[in-house]
Formats: sequence, C-alpha cells, structure tokens
Amino acid sequence: MGVRGLQGFVGSTCPHICTVVNIQELAEHHRTKYPGCTPTIVVDAMCCLRYWYTPESWVCGGQWREYFSALRDFVAAFTSAGIKLIFFFDGMVEPGKRDEWVKRRLKNNREISKIFHYIKSKRDQPGRSMFFIPSGLAIFTRFALKTLGQETFCSLQEADFEVASYGLQHNCLGILGEDTDYLIYDTCPYLSIGDLCLETLETIMLCREKLCETLGLHVADLPLLACLLGNDITPEGMFESFRYKCLSSYTSVKENAGKKGNIILAVSDYISKVLHLHQGEKKIEELLPLGPHKALFYKGVTSYLLPGQISPWLVQKPKVIITDKQEASLNPESKQEVPMCIDPESKQEVPVCTDPESMQEVPMCMDPEPKQEVPMCTDSEPKQEVPMCTDPEPKQEVPMYAYPEVRQNLPSEAEAQPNLEALVCMHPEVKQEDTMDIEPEIKQVTMVSDSEILKVARMHHVHSESYLVYNIMTSGEIECSNTLEDELDQALPSQAFIYRPIRQRVYSLLLGDWKDGASTDPVVKEWFVYPGNSLKYPDLVRPLKMTVQGGKPSLEVLWLSQDPAAQAQRVDSLLACFNLSSSREELQALESPLRALCCLLIYLFVQVDTLSLEDLHAFIAQALCLQGKSASQLMNLQLDYISSRAVQLGSLLVRGLTMLVLVNSACGFPWTTSEFMPWNVFDGKLFHQKYLQSEKGYAVEVLLEQNRSWLTKFHNVKAVVCKACSRESRRIVGRTRWHSHHTGRLGRQGSSSHRTGSTYGHPGQGQTWRNQGPGGRQYEHDQWRRY
Repeated sequence: MGVRGLQGFVGSTCPHICTVVNIQELAEHHRTKYPGCTPTIVVDAMCCLRYWYTPESWVCGGQWREYFSALRDFVAAFTSAGIKLIFFFDGMVEPGKRDEWVKRRLKNNREISKIFHYIKSKRDQPGRSMFFIPSGLAIFTRFALKTLGQETFCSLQEADFEVASYGLQHNCLGILGEDTDYLIYDTCPYLSIGDLCLETLETIMLCREKLCETLGLHVADLPLLACLLGNDITPEGMFESFRYKCLSSYTSVKENAGKKGNIILAVSDYISKVLHLHQGEKKIEELLPLGPHKALFYKGVTSYLLPGQISPWLVQKPKVIITDKQEASLNPESKQEVPMCIDPESKQEVPVCTDPESMQEVPMCMDPEPKQEVPMCTDSEPKQEVPMCTDPEPKQEVPMYAYPEVRQNLPSEAEAQPNLEALVCMHPEVKQEDTMDIEPEIKQVTMVSDSEILKVARMHHVHSESYLVYNIMTSGEIECSNTLEDELDQALPSQAFIYRPIRQRVYSLLLGDWKDGASTDPVVKEWFVYPGNSLKYPDLVRPLKMTVQGGKPSLEVLWLSQDPAAQAQRVDSLLACFNLSSSREELQALESPLRALCCLLIYLFVQVDTLSLEDLHAFIAQALCLQGKSASQLMNLQLDYISSRAVQLGSLLVRGLTMLVLVNSACGFPWTTSEFMPWNVFDGKLFHQKYLQSEKGYAVEVLLEQNRSWLTKFHNVKAVVCKACSRESRRIVGRTRWHSHHTGRLGRQGSSSHRTGSTYGHPGQGQTWRNQGPGGRQYEHDQWRRY
C-alpha cells in the first residue's frame, strides 16, 4: 500500500519530518530503557528486495550466490549491533487490492517490452534505470533468510498491516521499509530502507508526529487523510472532485508544494477546520461525498486500525449484539451470540469509548485530543510503562513429520483478522451486506474442510516453509507476477503455460480430482501474467488427474505420517506431479542437488519442443561449474554479449525451481529445500556464458572448463534426461537440425501425458489456448500435446 502523493510531499514540502538516526544508538537507548529486552526491528521484506539485490547483473536470471552473500552481510550488520530482525513477506493479494495488483503487472509488462527491445538492439543489459528484479526473488529470499537463521513470516493478509501490528504489539525499535503507509499507522517508528547505510547503520526516520504538526492534524486523523488522498483500497479518482473542492477554498497555497502538495495541505485543512466542527454531531457520510463508495471508504479507514485501536471519525455507537446467523457468517467456529465490540486480543467485552476523558477504560482509544503522552520523533520508543518483551508467538502443538524442528508458533486468530470488529462496533449503521463487501474473506468457505490439515498448511505458510499451498486450499486463488518473457518471441511459450500441468496435478493432490466436469468440482483461479493476458479475469483451472505408484496418498499420510513407508509415498507423489514416475530409479541415483535440477530439465524438454541439445548442455554445464565458484568469481565473469533467448531460458528455469518448491511442500517435503535453491543450482551470468559457448559449438570439455571430474556427472545427467525424453517420443536434437523441422510455438502433436490440461477461461485476445466465450468450455485433455 501507499498514499498517493505523500512521498513527494514529504520530500519537497516538509523534509523536517525526516531525521537522520543511527540505529545502533537507538538500540543502545532501547536496552537502557528496557533492560533484558532485545532491540527488534520488523522488516517489510517486499519493500527491501530492490535494496538487497546489489549484483550488477540482473537480466540473465539472477546472480543468486552473490545475492545470498549480500543478504548474509545485511543480517550480520544488525546481528553484530545486537539487533534482532523479524521479516514479513506478502502471503496473498487481498480481493480489494486485485485491481491495483493488475495495474502494476500491466505496467511491468510495458517495462519488460522495453527491456527486450534494448537487449535485441544493443545486445547488452540495460542500465539500472530499467532494473527489473529477477523472477522468484521474493520466494527464494524467504528461504535464504531462514537458512541464515532469521525469523521469517508470510502474511495471512496485507503484509504492511501485520508488520505495523507486530511492531506495535512487541514494542519494536522500528519498522524498516519503504512505504508511506507506515506514516499513517499508529505504530512504532518508521525507518527508511532506501536511505540505509549498512556500514554505519544510519538511515532516515520519518516522524508521523511532525507530519501531523505540519498538517495541523492528530495521528488519529491520518487514516482519514490517507483514504481521501487515495491508496490501494480507495482509488485516487474516488474523491478527486472533493479534493479539488478543498483546494479551491484553500487560502494558504504554497508555491514550493506543487499541485499535489497543496492538495494534501488543503484536504488536511478541511479535516482540521471543517470536520472537527461537526465531530460527534453529524455522520461522516453527510460531510463527505461517499455515495456508493461508503463500504469501500470504511474499509479504507479501518484497514489502518491495528488491534485495539479505534477511529474518532467512525461515529461511536452502543455495542451491538448480532444474530446467530450473522455471527456464523463472520466466525464459522462460533455458534453463540457475541458482542461485536470486543478487544481483538482478549475476546472479552470492552466498554465503548463514548467519553473522551475515560482513556483508561479503552486501550489505545485514539481521541483527537488525547490525554496521554504521545511519543515524539526525538525518542524512538513508545511511551509505555511496561516493556512488552514477550515471546511474540503463542505456542501451539501441531503434529508434524516433515519439519519437526519448526516451532509450532502462529500469530493468533485476532492478529490474523482485519479489524472488522471495530467497524461494526463503531458504525453499526453500515449494513451487514456492506460489511461483507468490506471483508469478504471472513465469510469465505475454504476449499478443504479438514481442520487439522488446514492447521498444518497454515503453519507452513506463516513460517514461509511452503509456496501457494495454503492459498490453494483456502481461497482457491493464486497469482504469479511478471517474468522476463519476450512477447514477440513465438518460439518459447510462457512459463505460465509450461508449468500449468504441474500446478493442475498439485490441485488434484490438495483438492481432489476432476470428475467429468461436475459443477461441484474444484476450480482454482489463476492470476498469472503472460503475454497477451489482459488480466481482466483469472484463468479458471481444474485439477489434472495424476497417477501415483500404489495409489494417490492422502494429505494425512503425506504431511503427518511418521511411518517410514510414507517417505517413499512422498517421493512418488512429487515425481507424479512432474509425470516422472518411470524415471524414479535414475533420478534417485543422482546426487543432490543434481537430482532436482534433472527432474526439472526432463519436464522442460518433454514439454517444450523448441529446446535444443545446446540448451541442455548449457543448463547442465552451468550447474556443475557453479559448484566450484565463489560469489566473487561469479561477479567477475564477463559476457561477450546478451542473448534475448538466453534471458528467457534463465527466467524459465528459475520459475521451474519455484514449482519445485510448490510440489515439494504439497507432497510433505520429500526433498530438502536446499536441493532446488537457486544459489546451489543456477547462476544467471554463468548460464549465459555456457549458453553462448554452446551456441558457438564448443566441446563439452570446454563448457566444463577442462574439469575431468565433472565430465562423468555431465554425461550421467544428460543420459537420464535423454532416456526420460525418449520414453515420451521426444528426441533432443541440435539447433541445426531443429531449425529444419521446428517453425513455431506449438510442437509436435501426439500421445503424451504432458498437456496443459482442462481449463476454463474468459475471452482472450486471439490466443488459441484461451477460451472464446464467457463461462468457458472444457478443453479436451489431448488438445495440445506440448509446445
């Protein structure tokens, strides 16, 4: 999230709210103030990816060993200062944010087109101004940080809400990120990752109290201001006419503020001078042109209210008792009448704040004229009498086989849910159906009914052990961001289609098989970015039947069983997802990490006819040569030029590694995650070097840098790949022969189990692989053999 125009306003009009601070000094002050408490910074990891990715090369698929080294240095800098880091990653896209997500993905598509135009015209990597983060960076960063011993969480809702909540509830030293929403939340201090100097641990702290002083507002007014200016929940155009009305009557226009800056000042002036006059006398919708956007507006305001907080702009009403039916829709586990005005932490009835003086009765009641001490920018610590130095995770015992060492600690249900109680309590005149529009995920029925299985899936999700599994099982909706793919290159299909059969088999494992297209069969909404996809609608994808030796095991067996035979079933299920059951013995004979890479290469070369023998040599050679190279050696590699096709192949392989993460977690972790972490099996620049050499016809010995010990491994991996492909009537040939009989995107037609499967979609833009009518139709399993 982010507030429209606020970042520029802060920099140009009120830079005094930005203070240079030394984080180590703040930590020392924290230790003095709270003896026995470890100074902790909660990190919005998604905001930090660009800061962390420092390798010069980025277009070739990622310099993963260099990146891992940079992360290690980042963690070490804080550890040596005695500061603990807690990392949060986005775990889902909330329904209300989908439009904004789509807008950003389409913008990225335009940027990617420019990148490929540059590569093909200059045969070089574009400058940093066109930087685009490598595919899978967020996913693999989670595992890298866990490998480095860091506490890493994946959100159950909007990540910045969980970051702000954690920072407030656990008395954190600050929030490290780059998002103006952290100026709006009433939480711990906001520290800029973009201005961080790792050597000195100095950065900029942005003080929300000084911002309020400049705007003539109170901290409790900031959520209202954010919604009126526009953010990811309330679109910028929603209150455009209202903002210009404020600007037209604003008498203190500043020349140096610019148009957007003066709008912020004008709206703030309206809030402070006009709305305050009517507070408690009129409903806010009578003062603002909410119209049909009332529910969305209230959702926007309440999205900034952390557990225990309420807003003075939502008219206070007596507590409301809702019916059994209403309660069941909000909380399926509860069967009794419950007062909606509750403390999200204790689930106990809390008196409503109707008297501004009675601040002791309601925790953190944000009256615009608070009678309590307000933390100022000069002191980074919230003014609290008792340090909240507690174990942040309540312990829950969950039977686990695959990861017994993982602590069974999950955020409480109160932490996981948005502040819906505050909305219903403070504004009961909002209709029940409006409330459902505000938080539709609360009434959501999960795709899987087994509570024990969902509990385990949730634990893996929260602790960043899995990828997409929990989203599939609960909402039946997943997404994948942009990949470096050339929309003008018809020889290589999009990764979204290449790996779809794998995902469909995972759906079968998690949700059940598709049985003759019955209306009750599970359907997963896929928001995957690929050339030509307008993203107006998701692709509706059904499970693809999978064949596992001995029969498809249940999730209870895969995830919970400690029977030694269960491990073999996990491996069988993983291979079945790639349709590689017949290659089990050959793959098991390979050493780690070549086994996982070989599994992926077999799948790719069976699925994509336009991959050649030279491509196979380059993939294998780079994986072997990577084992003997340090991050500094990889950094110093020089490339003759950049090939657009090699760029796509690098991204394609990395996306395949993310599919291994998905399959491995869905199957109960039969393989250790280190086997398919990119810093162990792939380096973009090294692959590019091997690709260019292989394309020129260099001998295998040259590709392997004359290392004879790697030669045997090379031929072993190649033999396994070629043997598995031959079973599918796929012969891998050199590019000279390939050009003589391959001319387009779609490959040979014939019998094969590697197909895109059955899909329901919406009107596309001419692609034969998408449906041509609303509601969709069932594709035959054998329509496409492979690309």
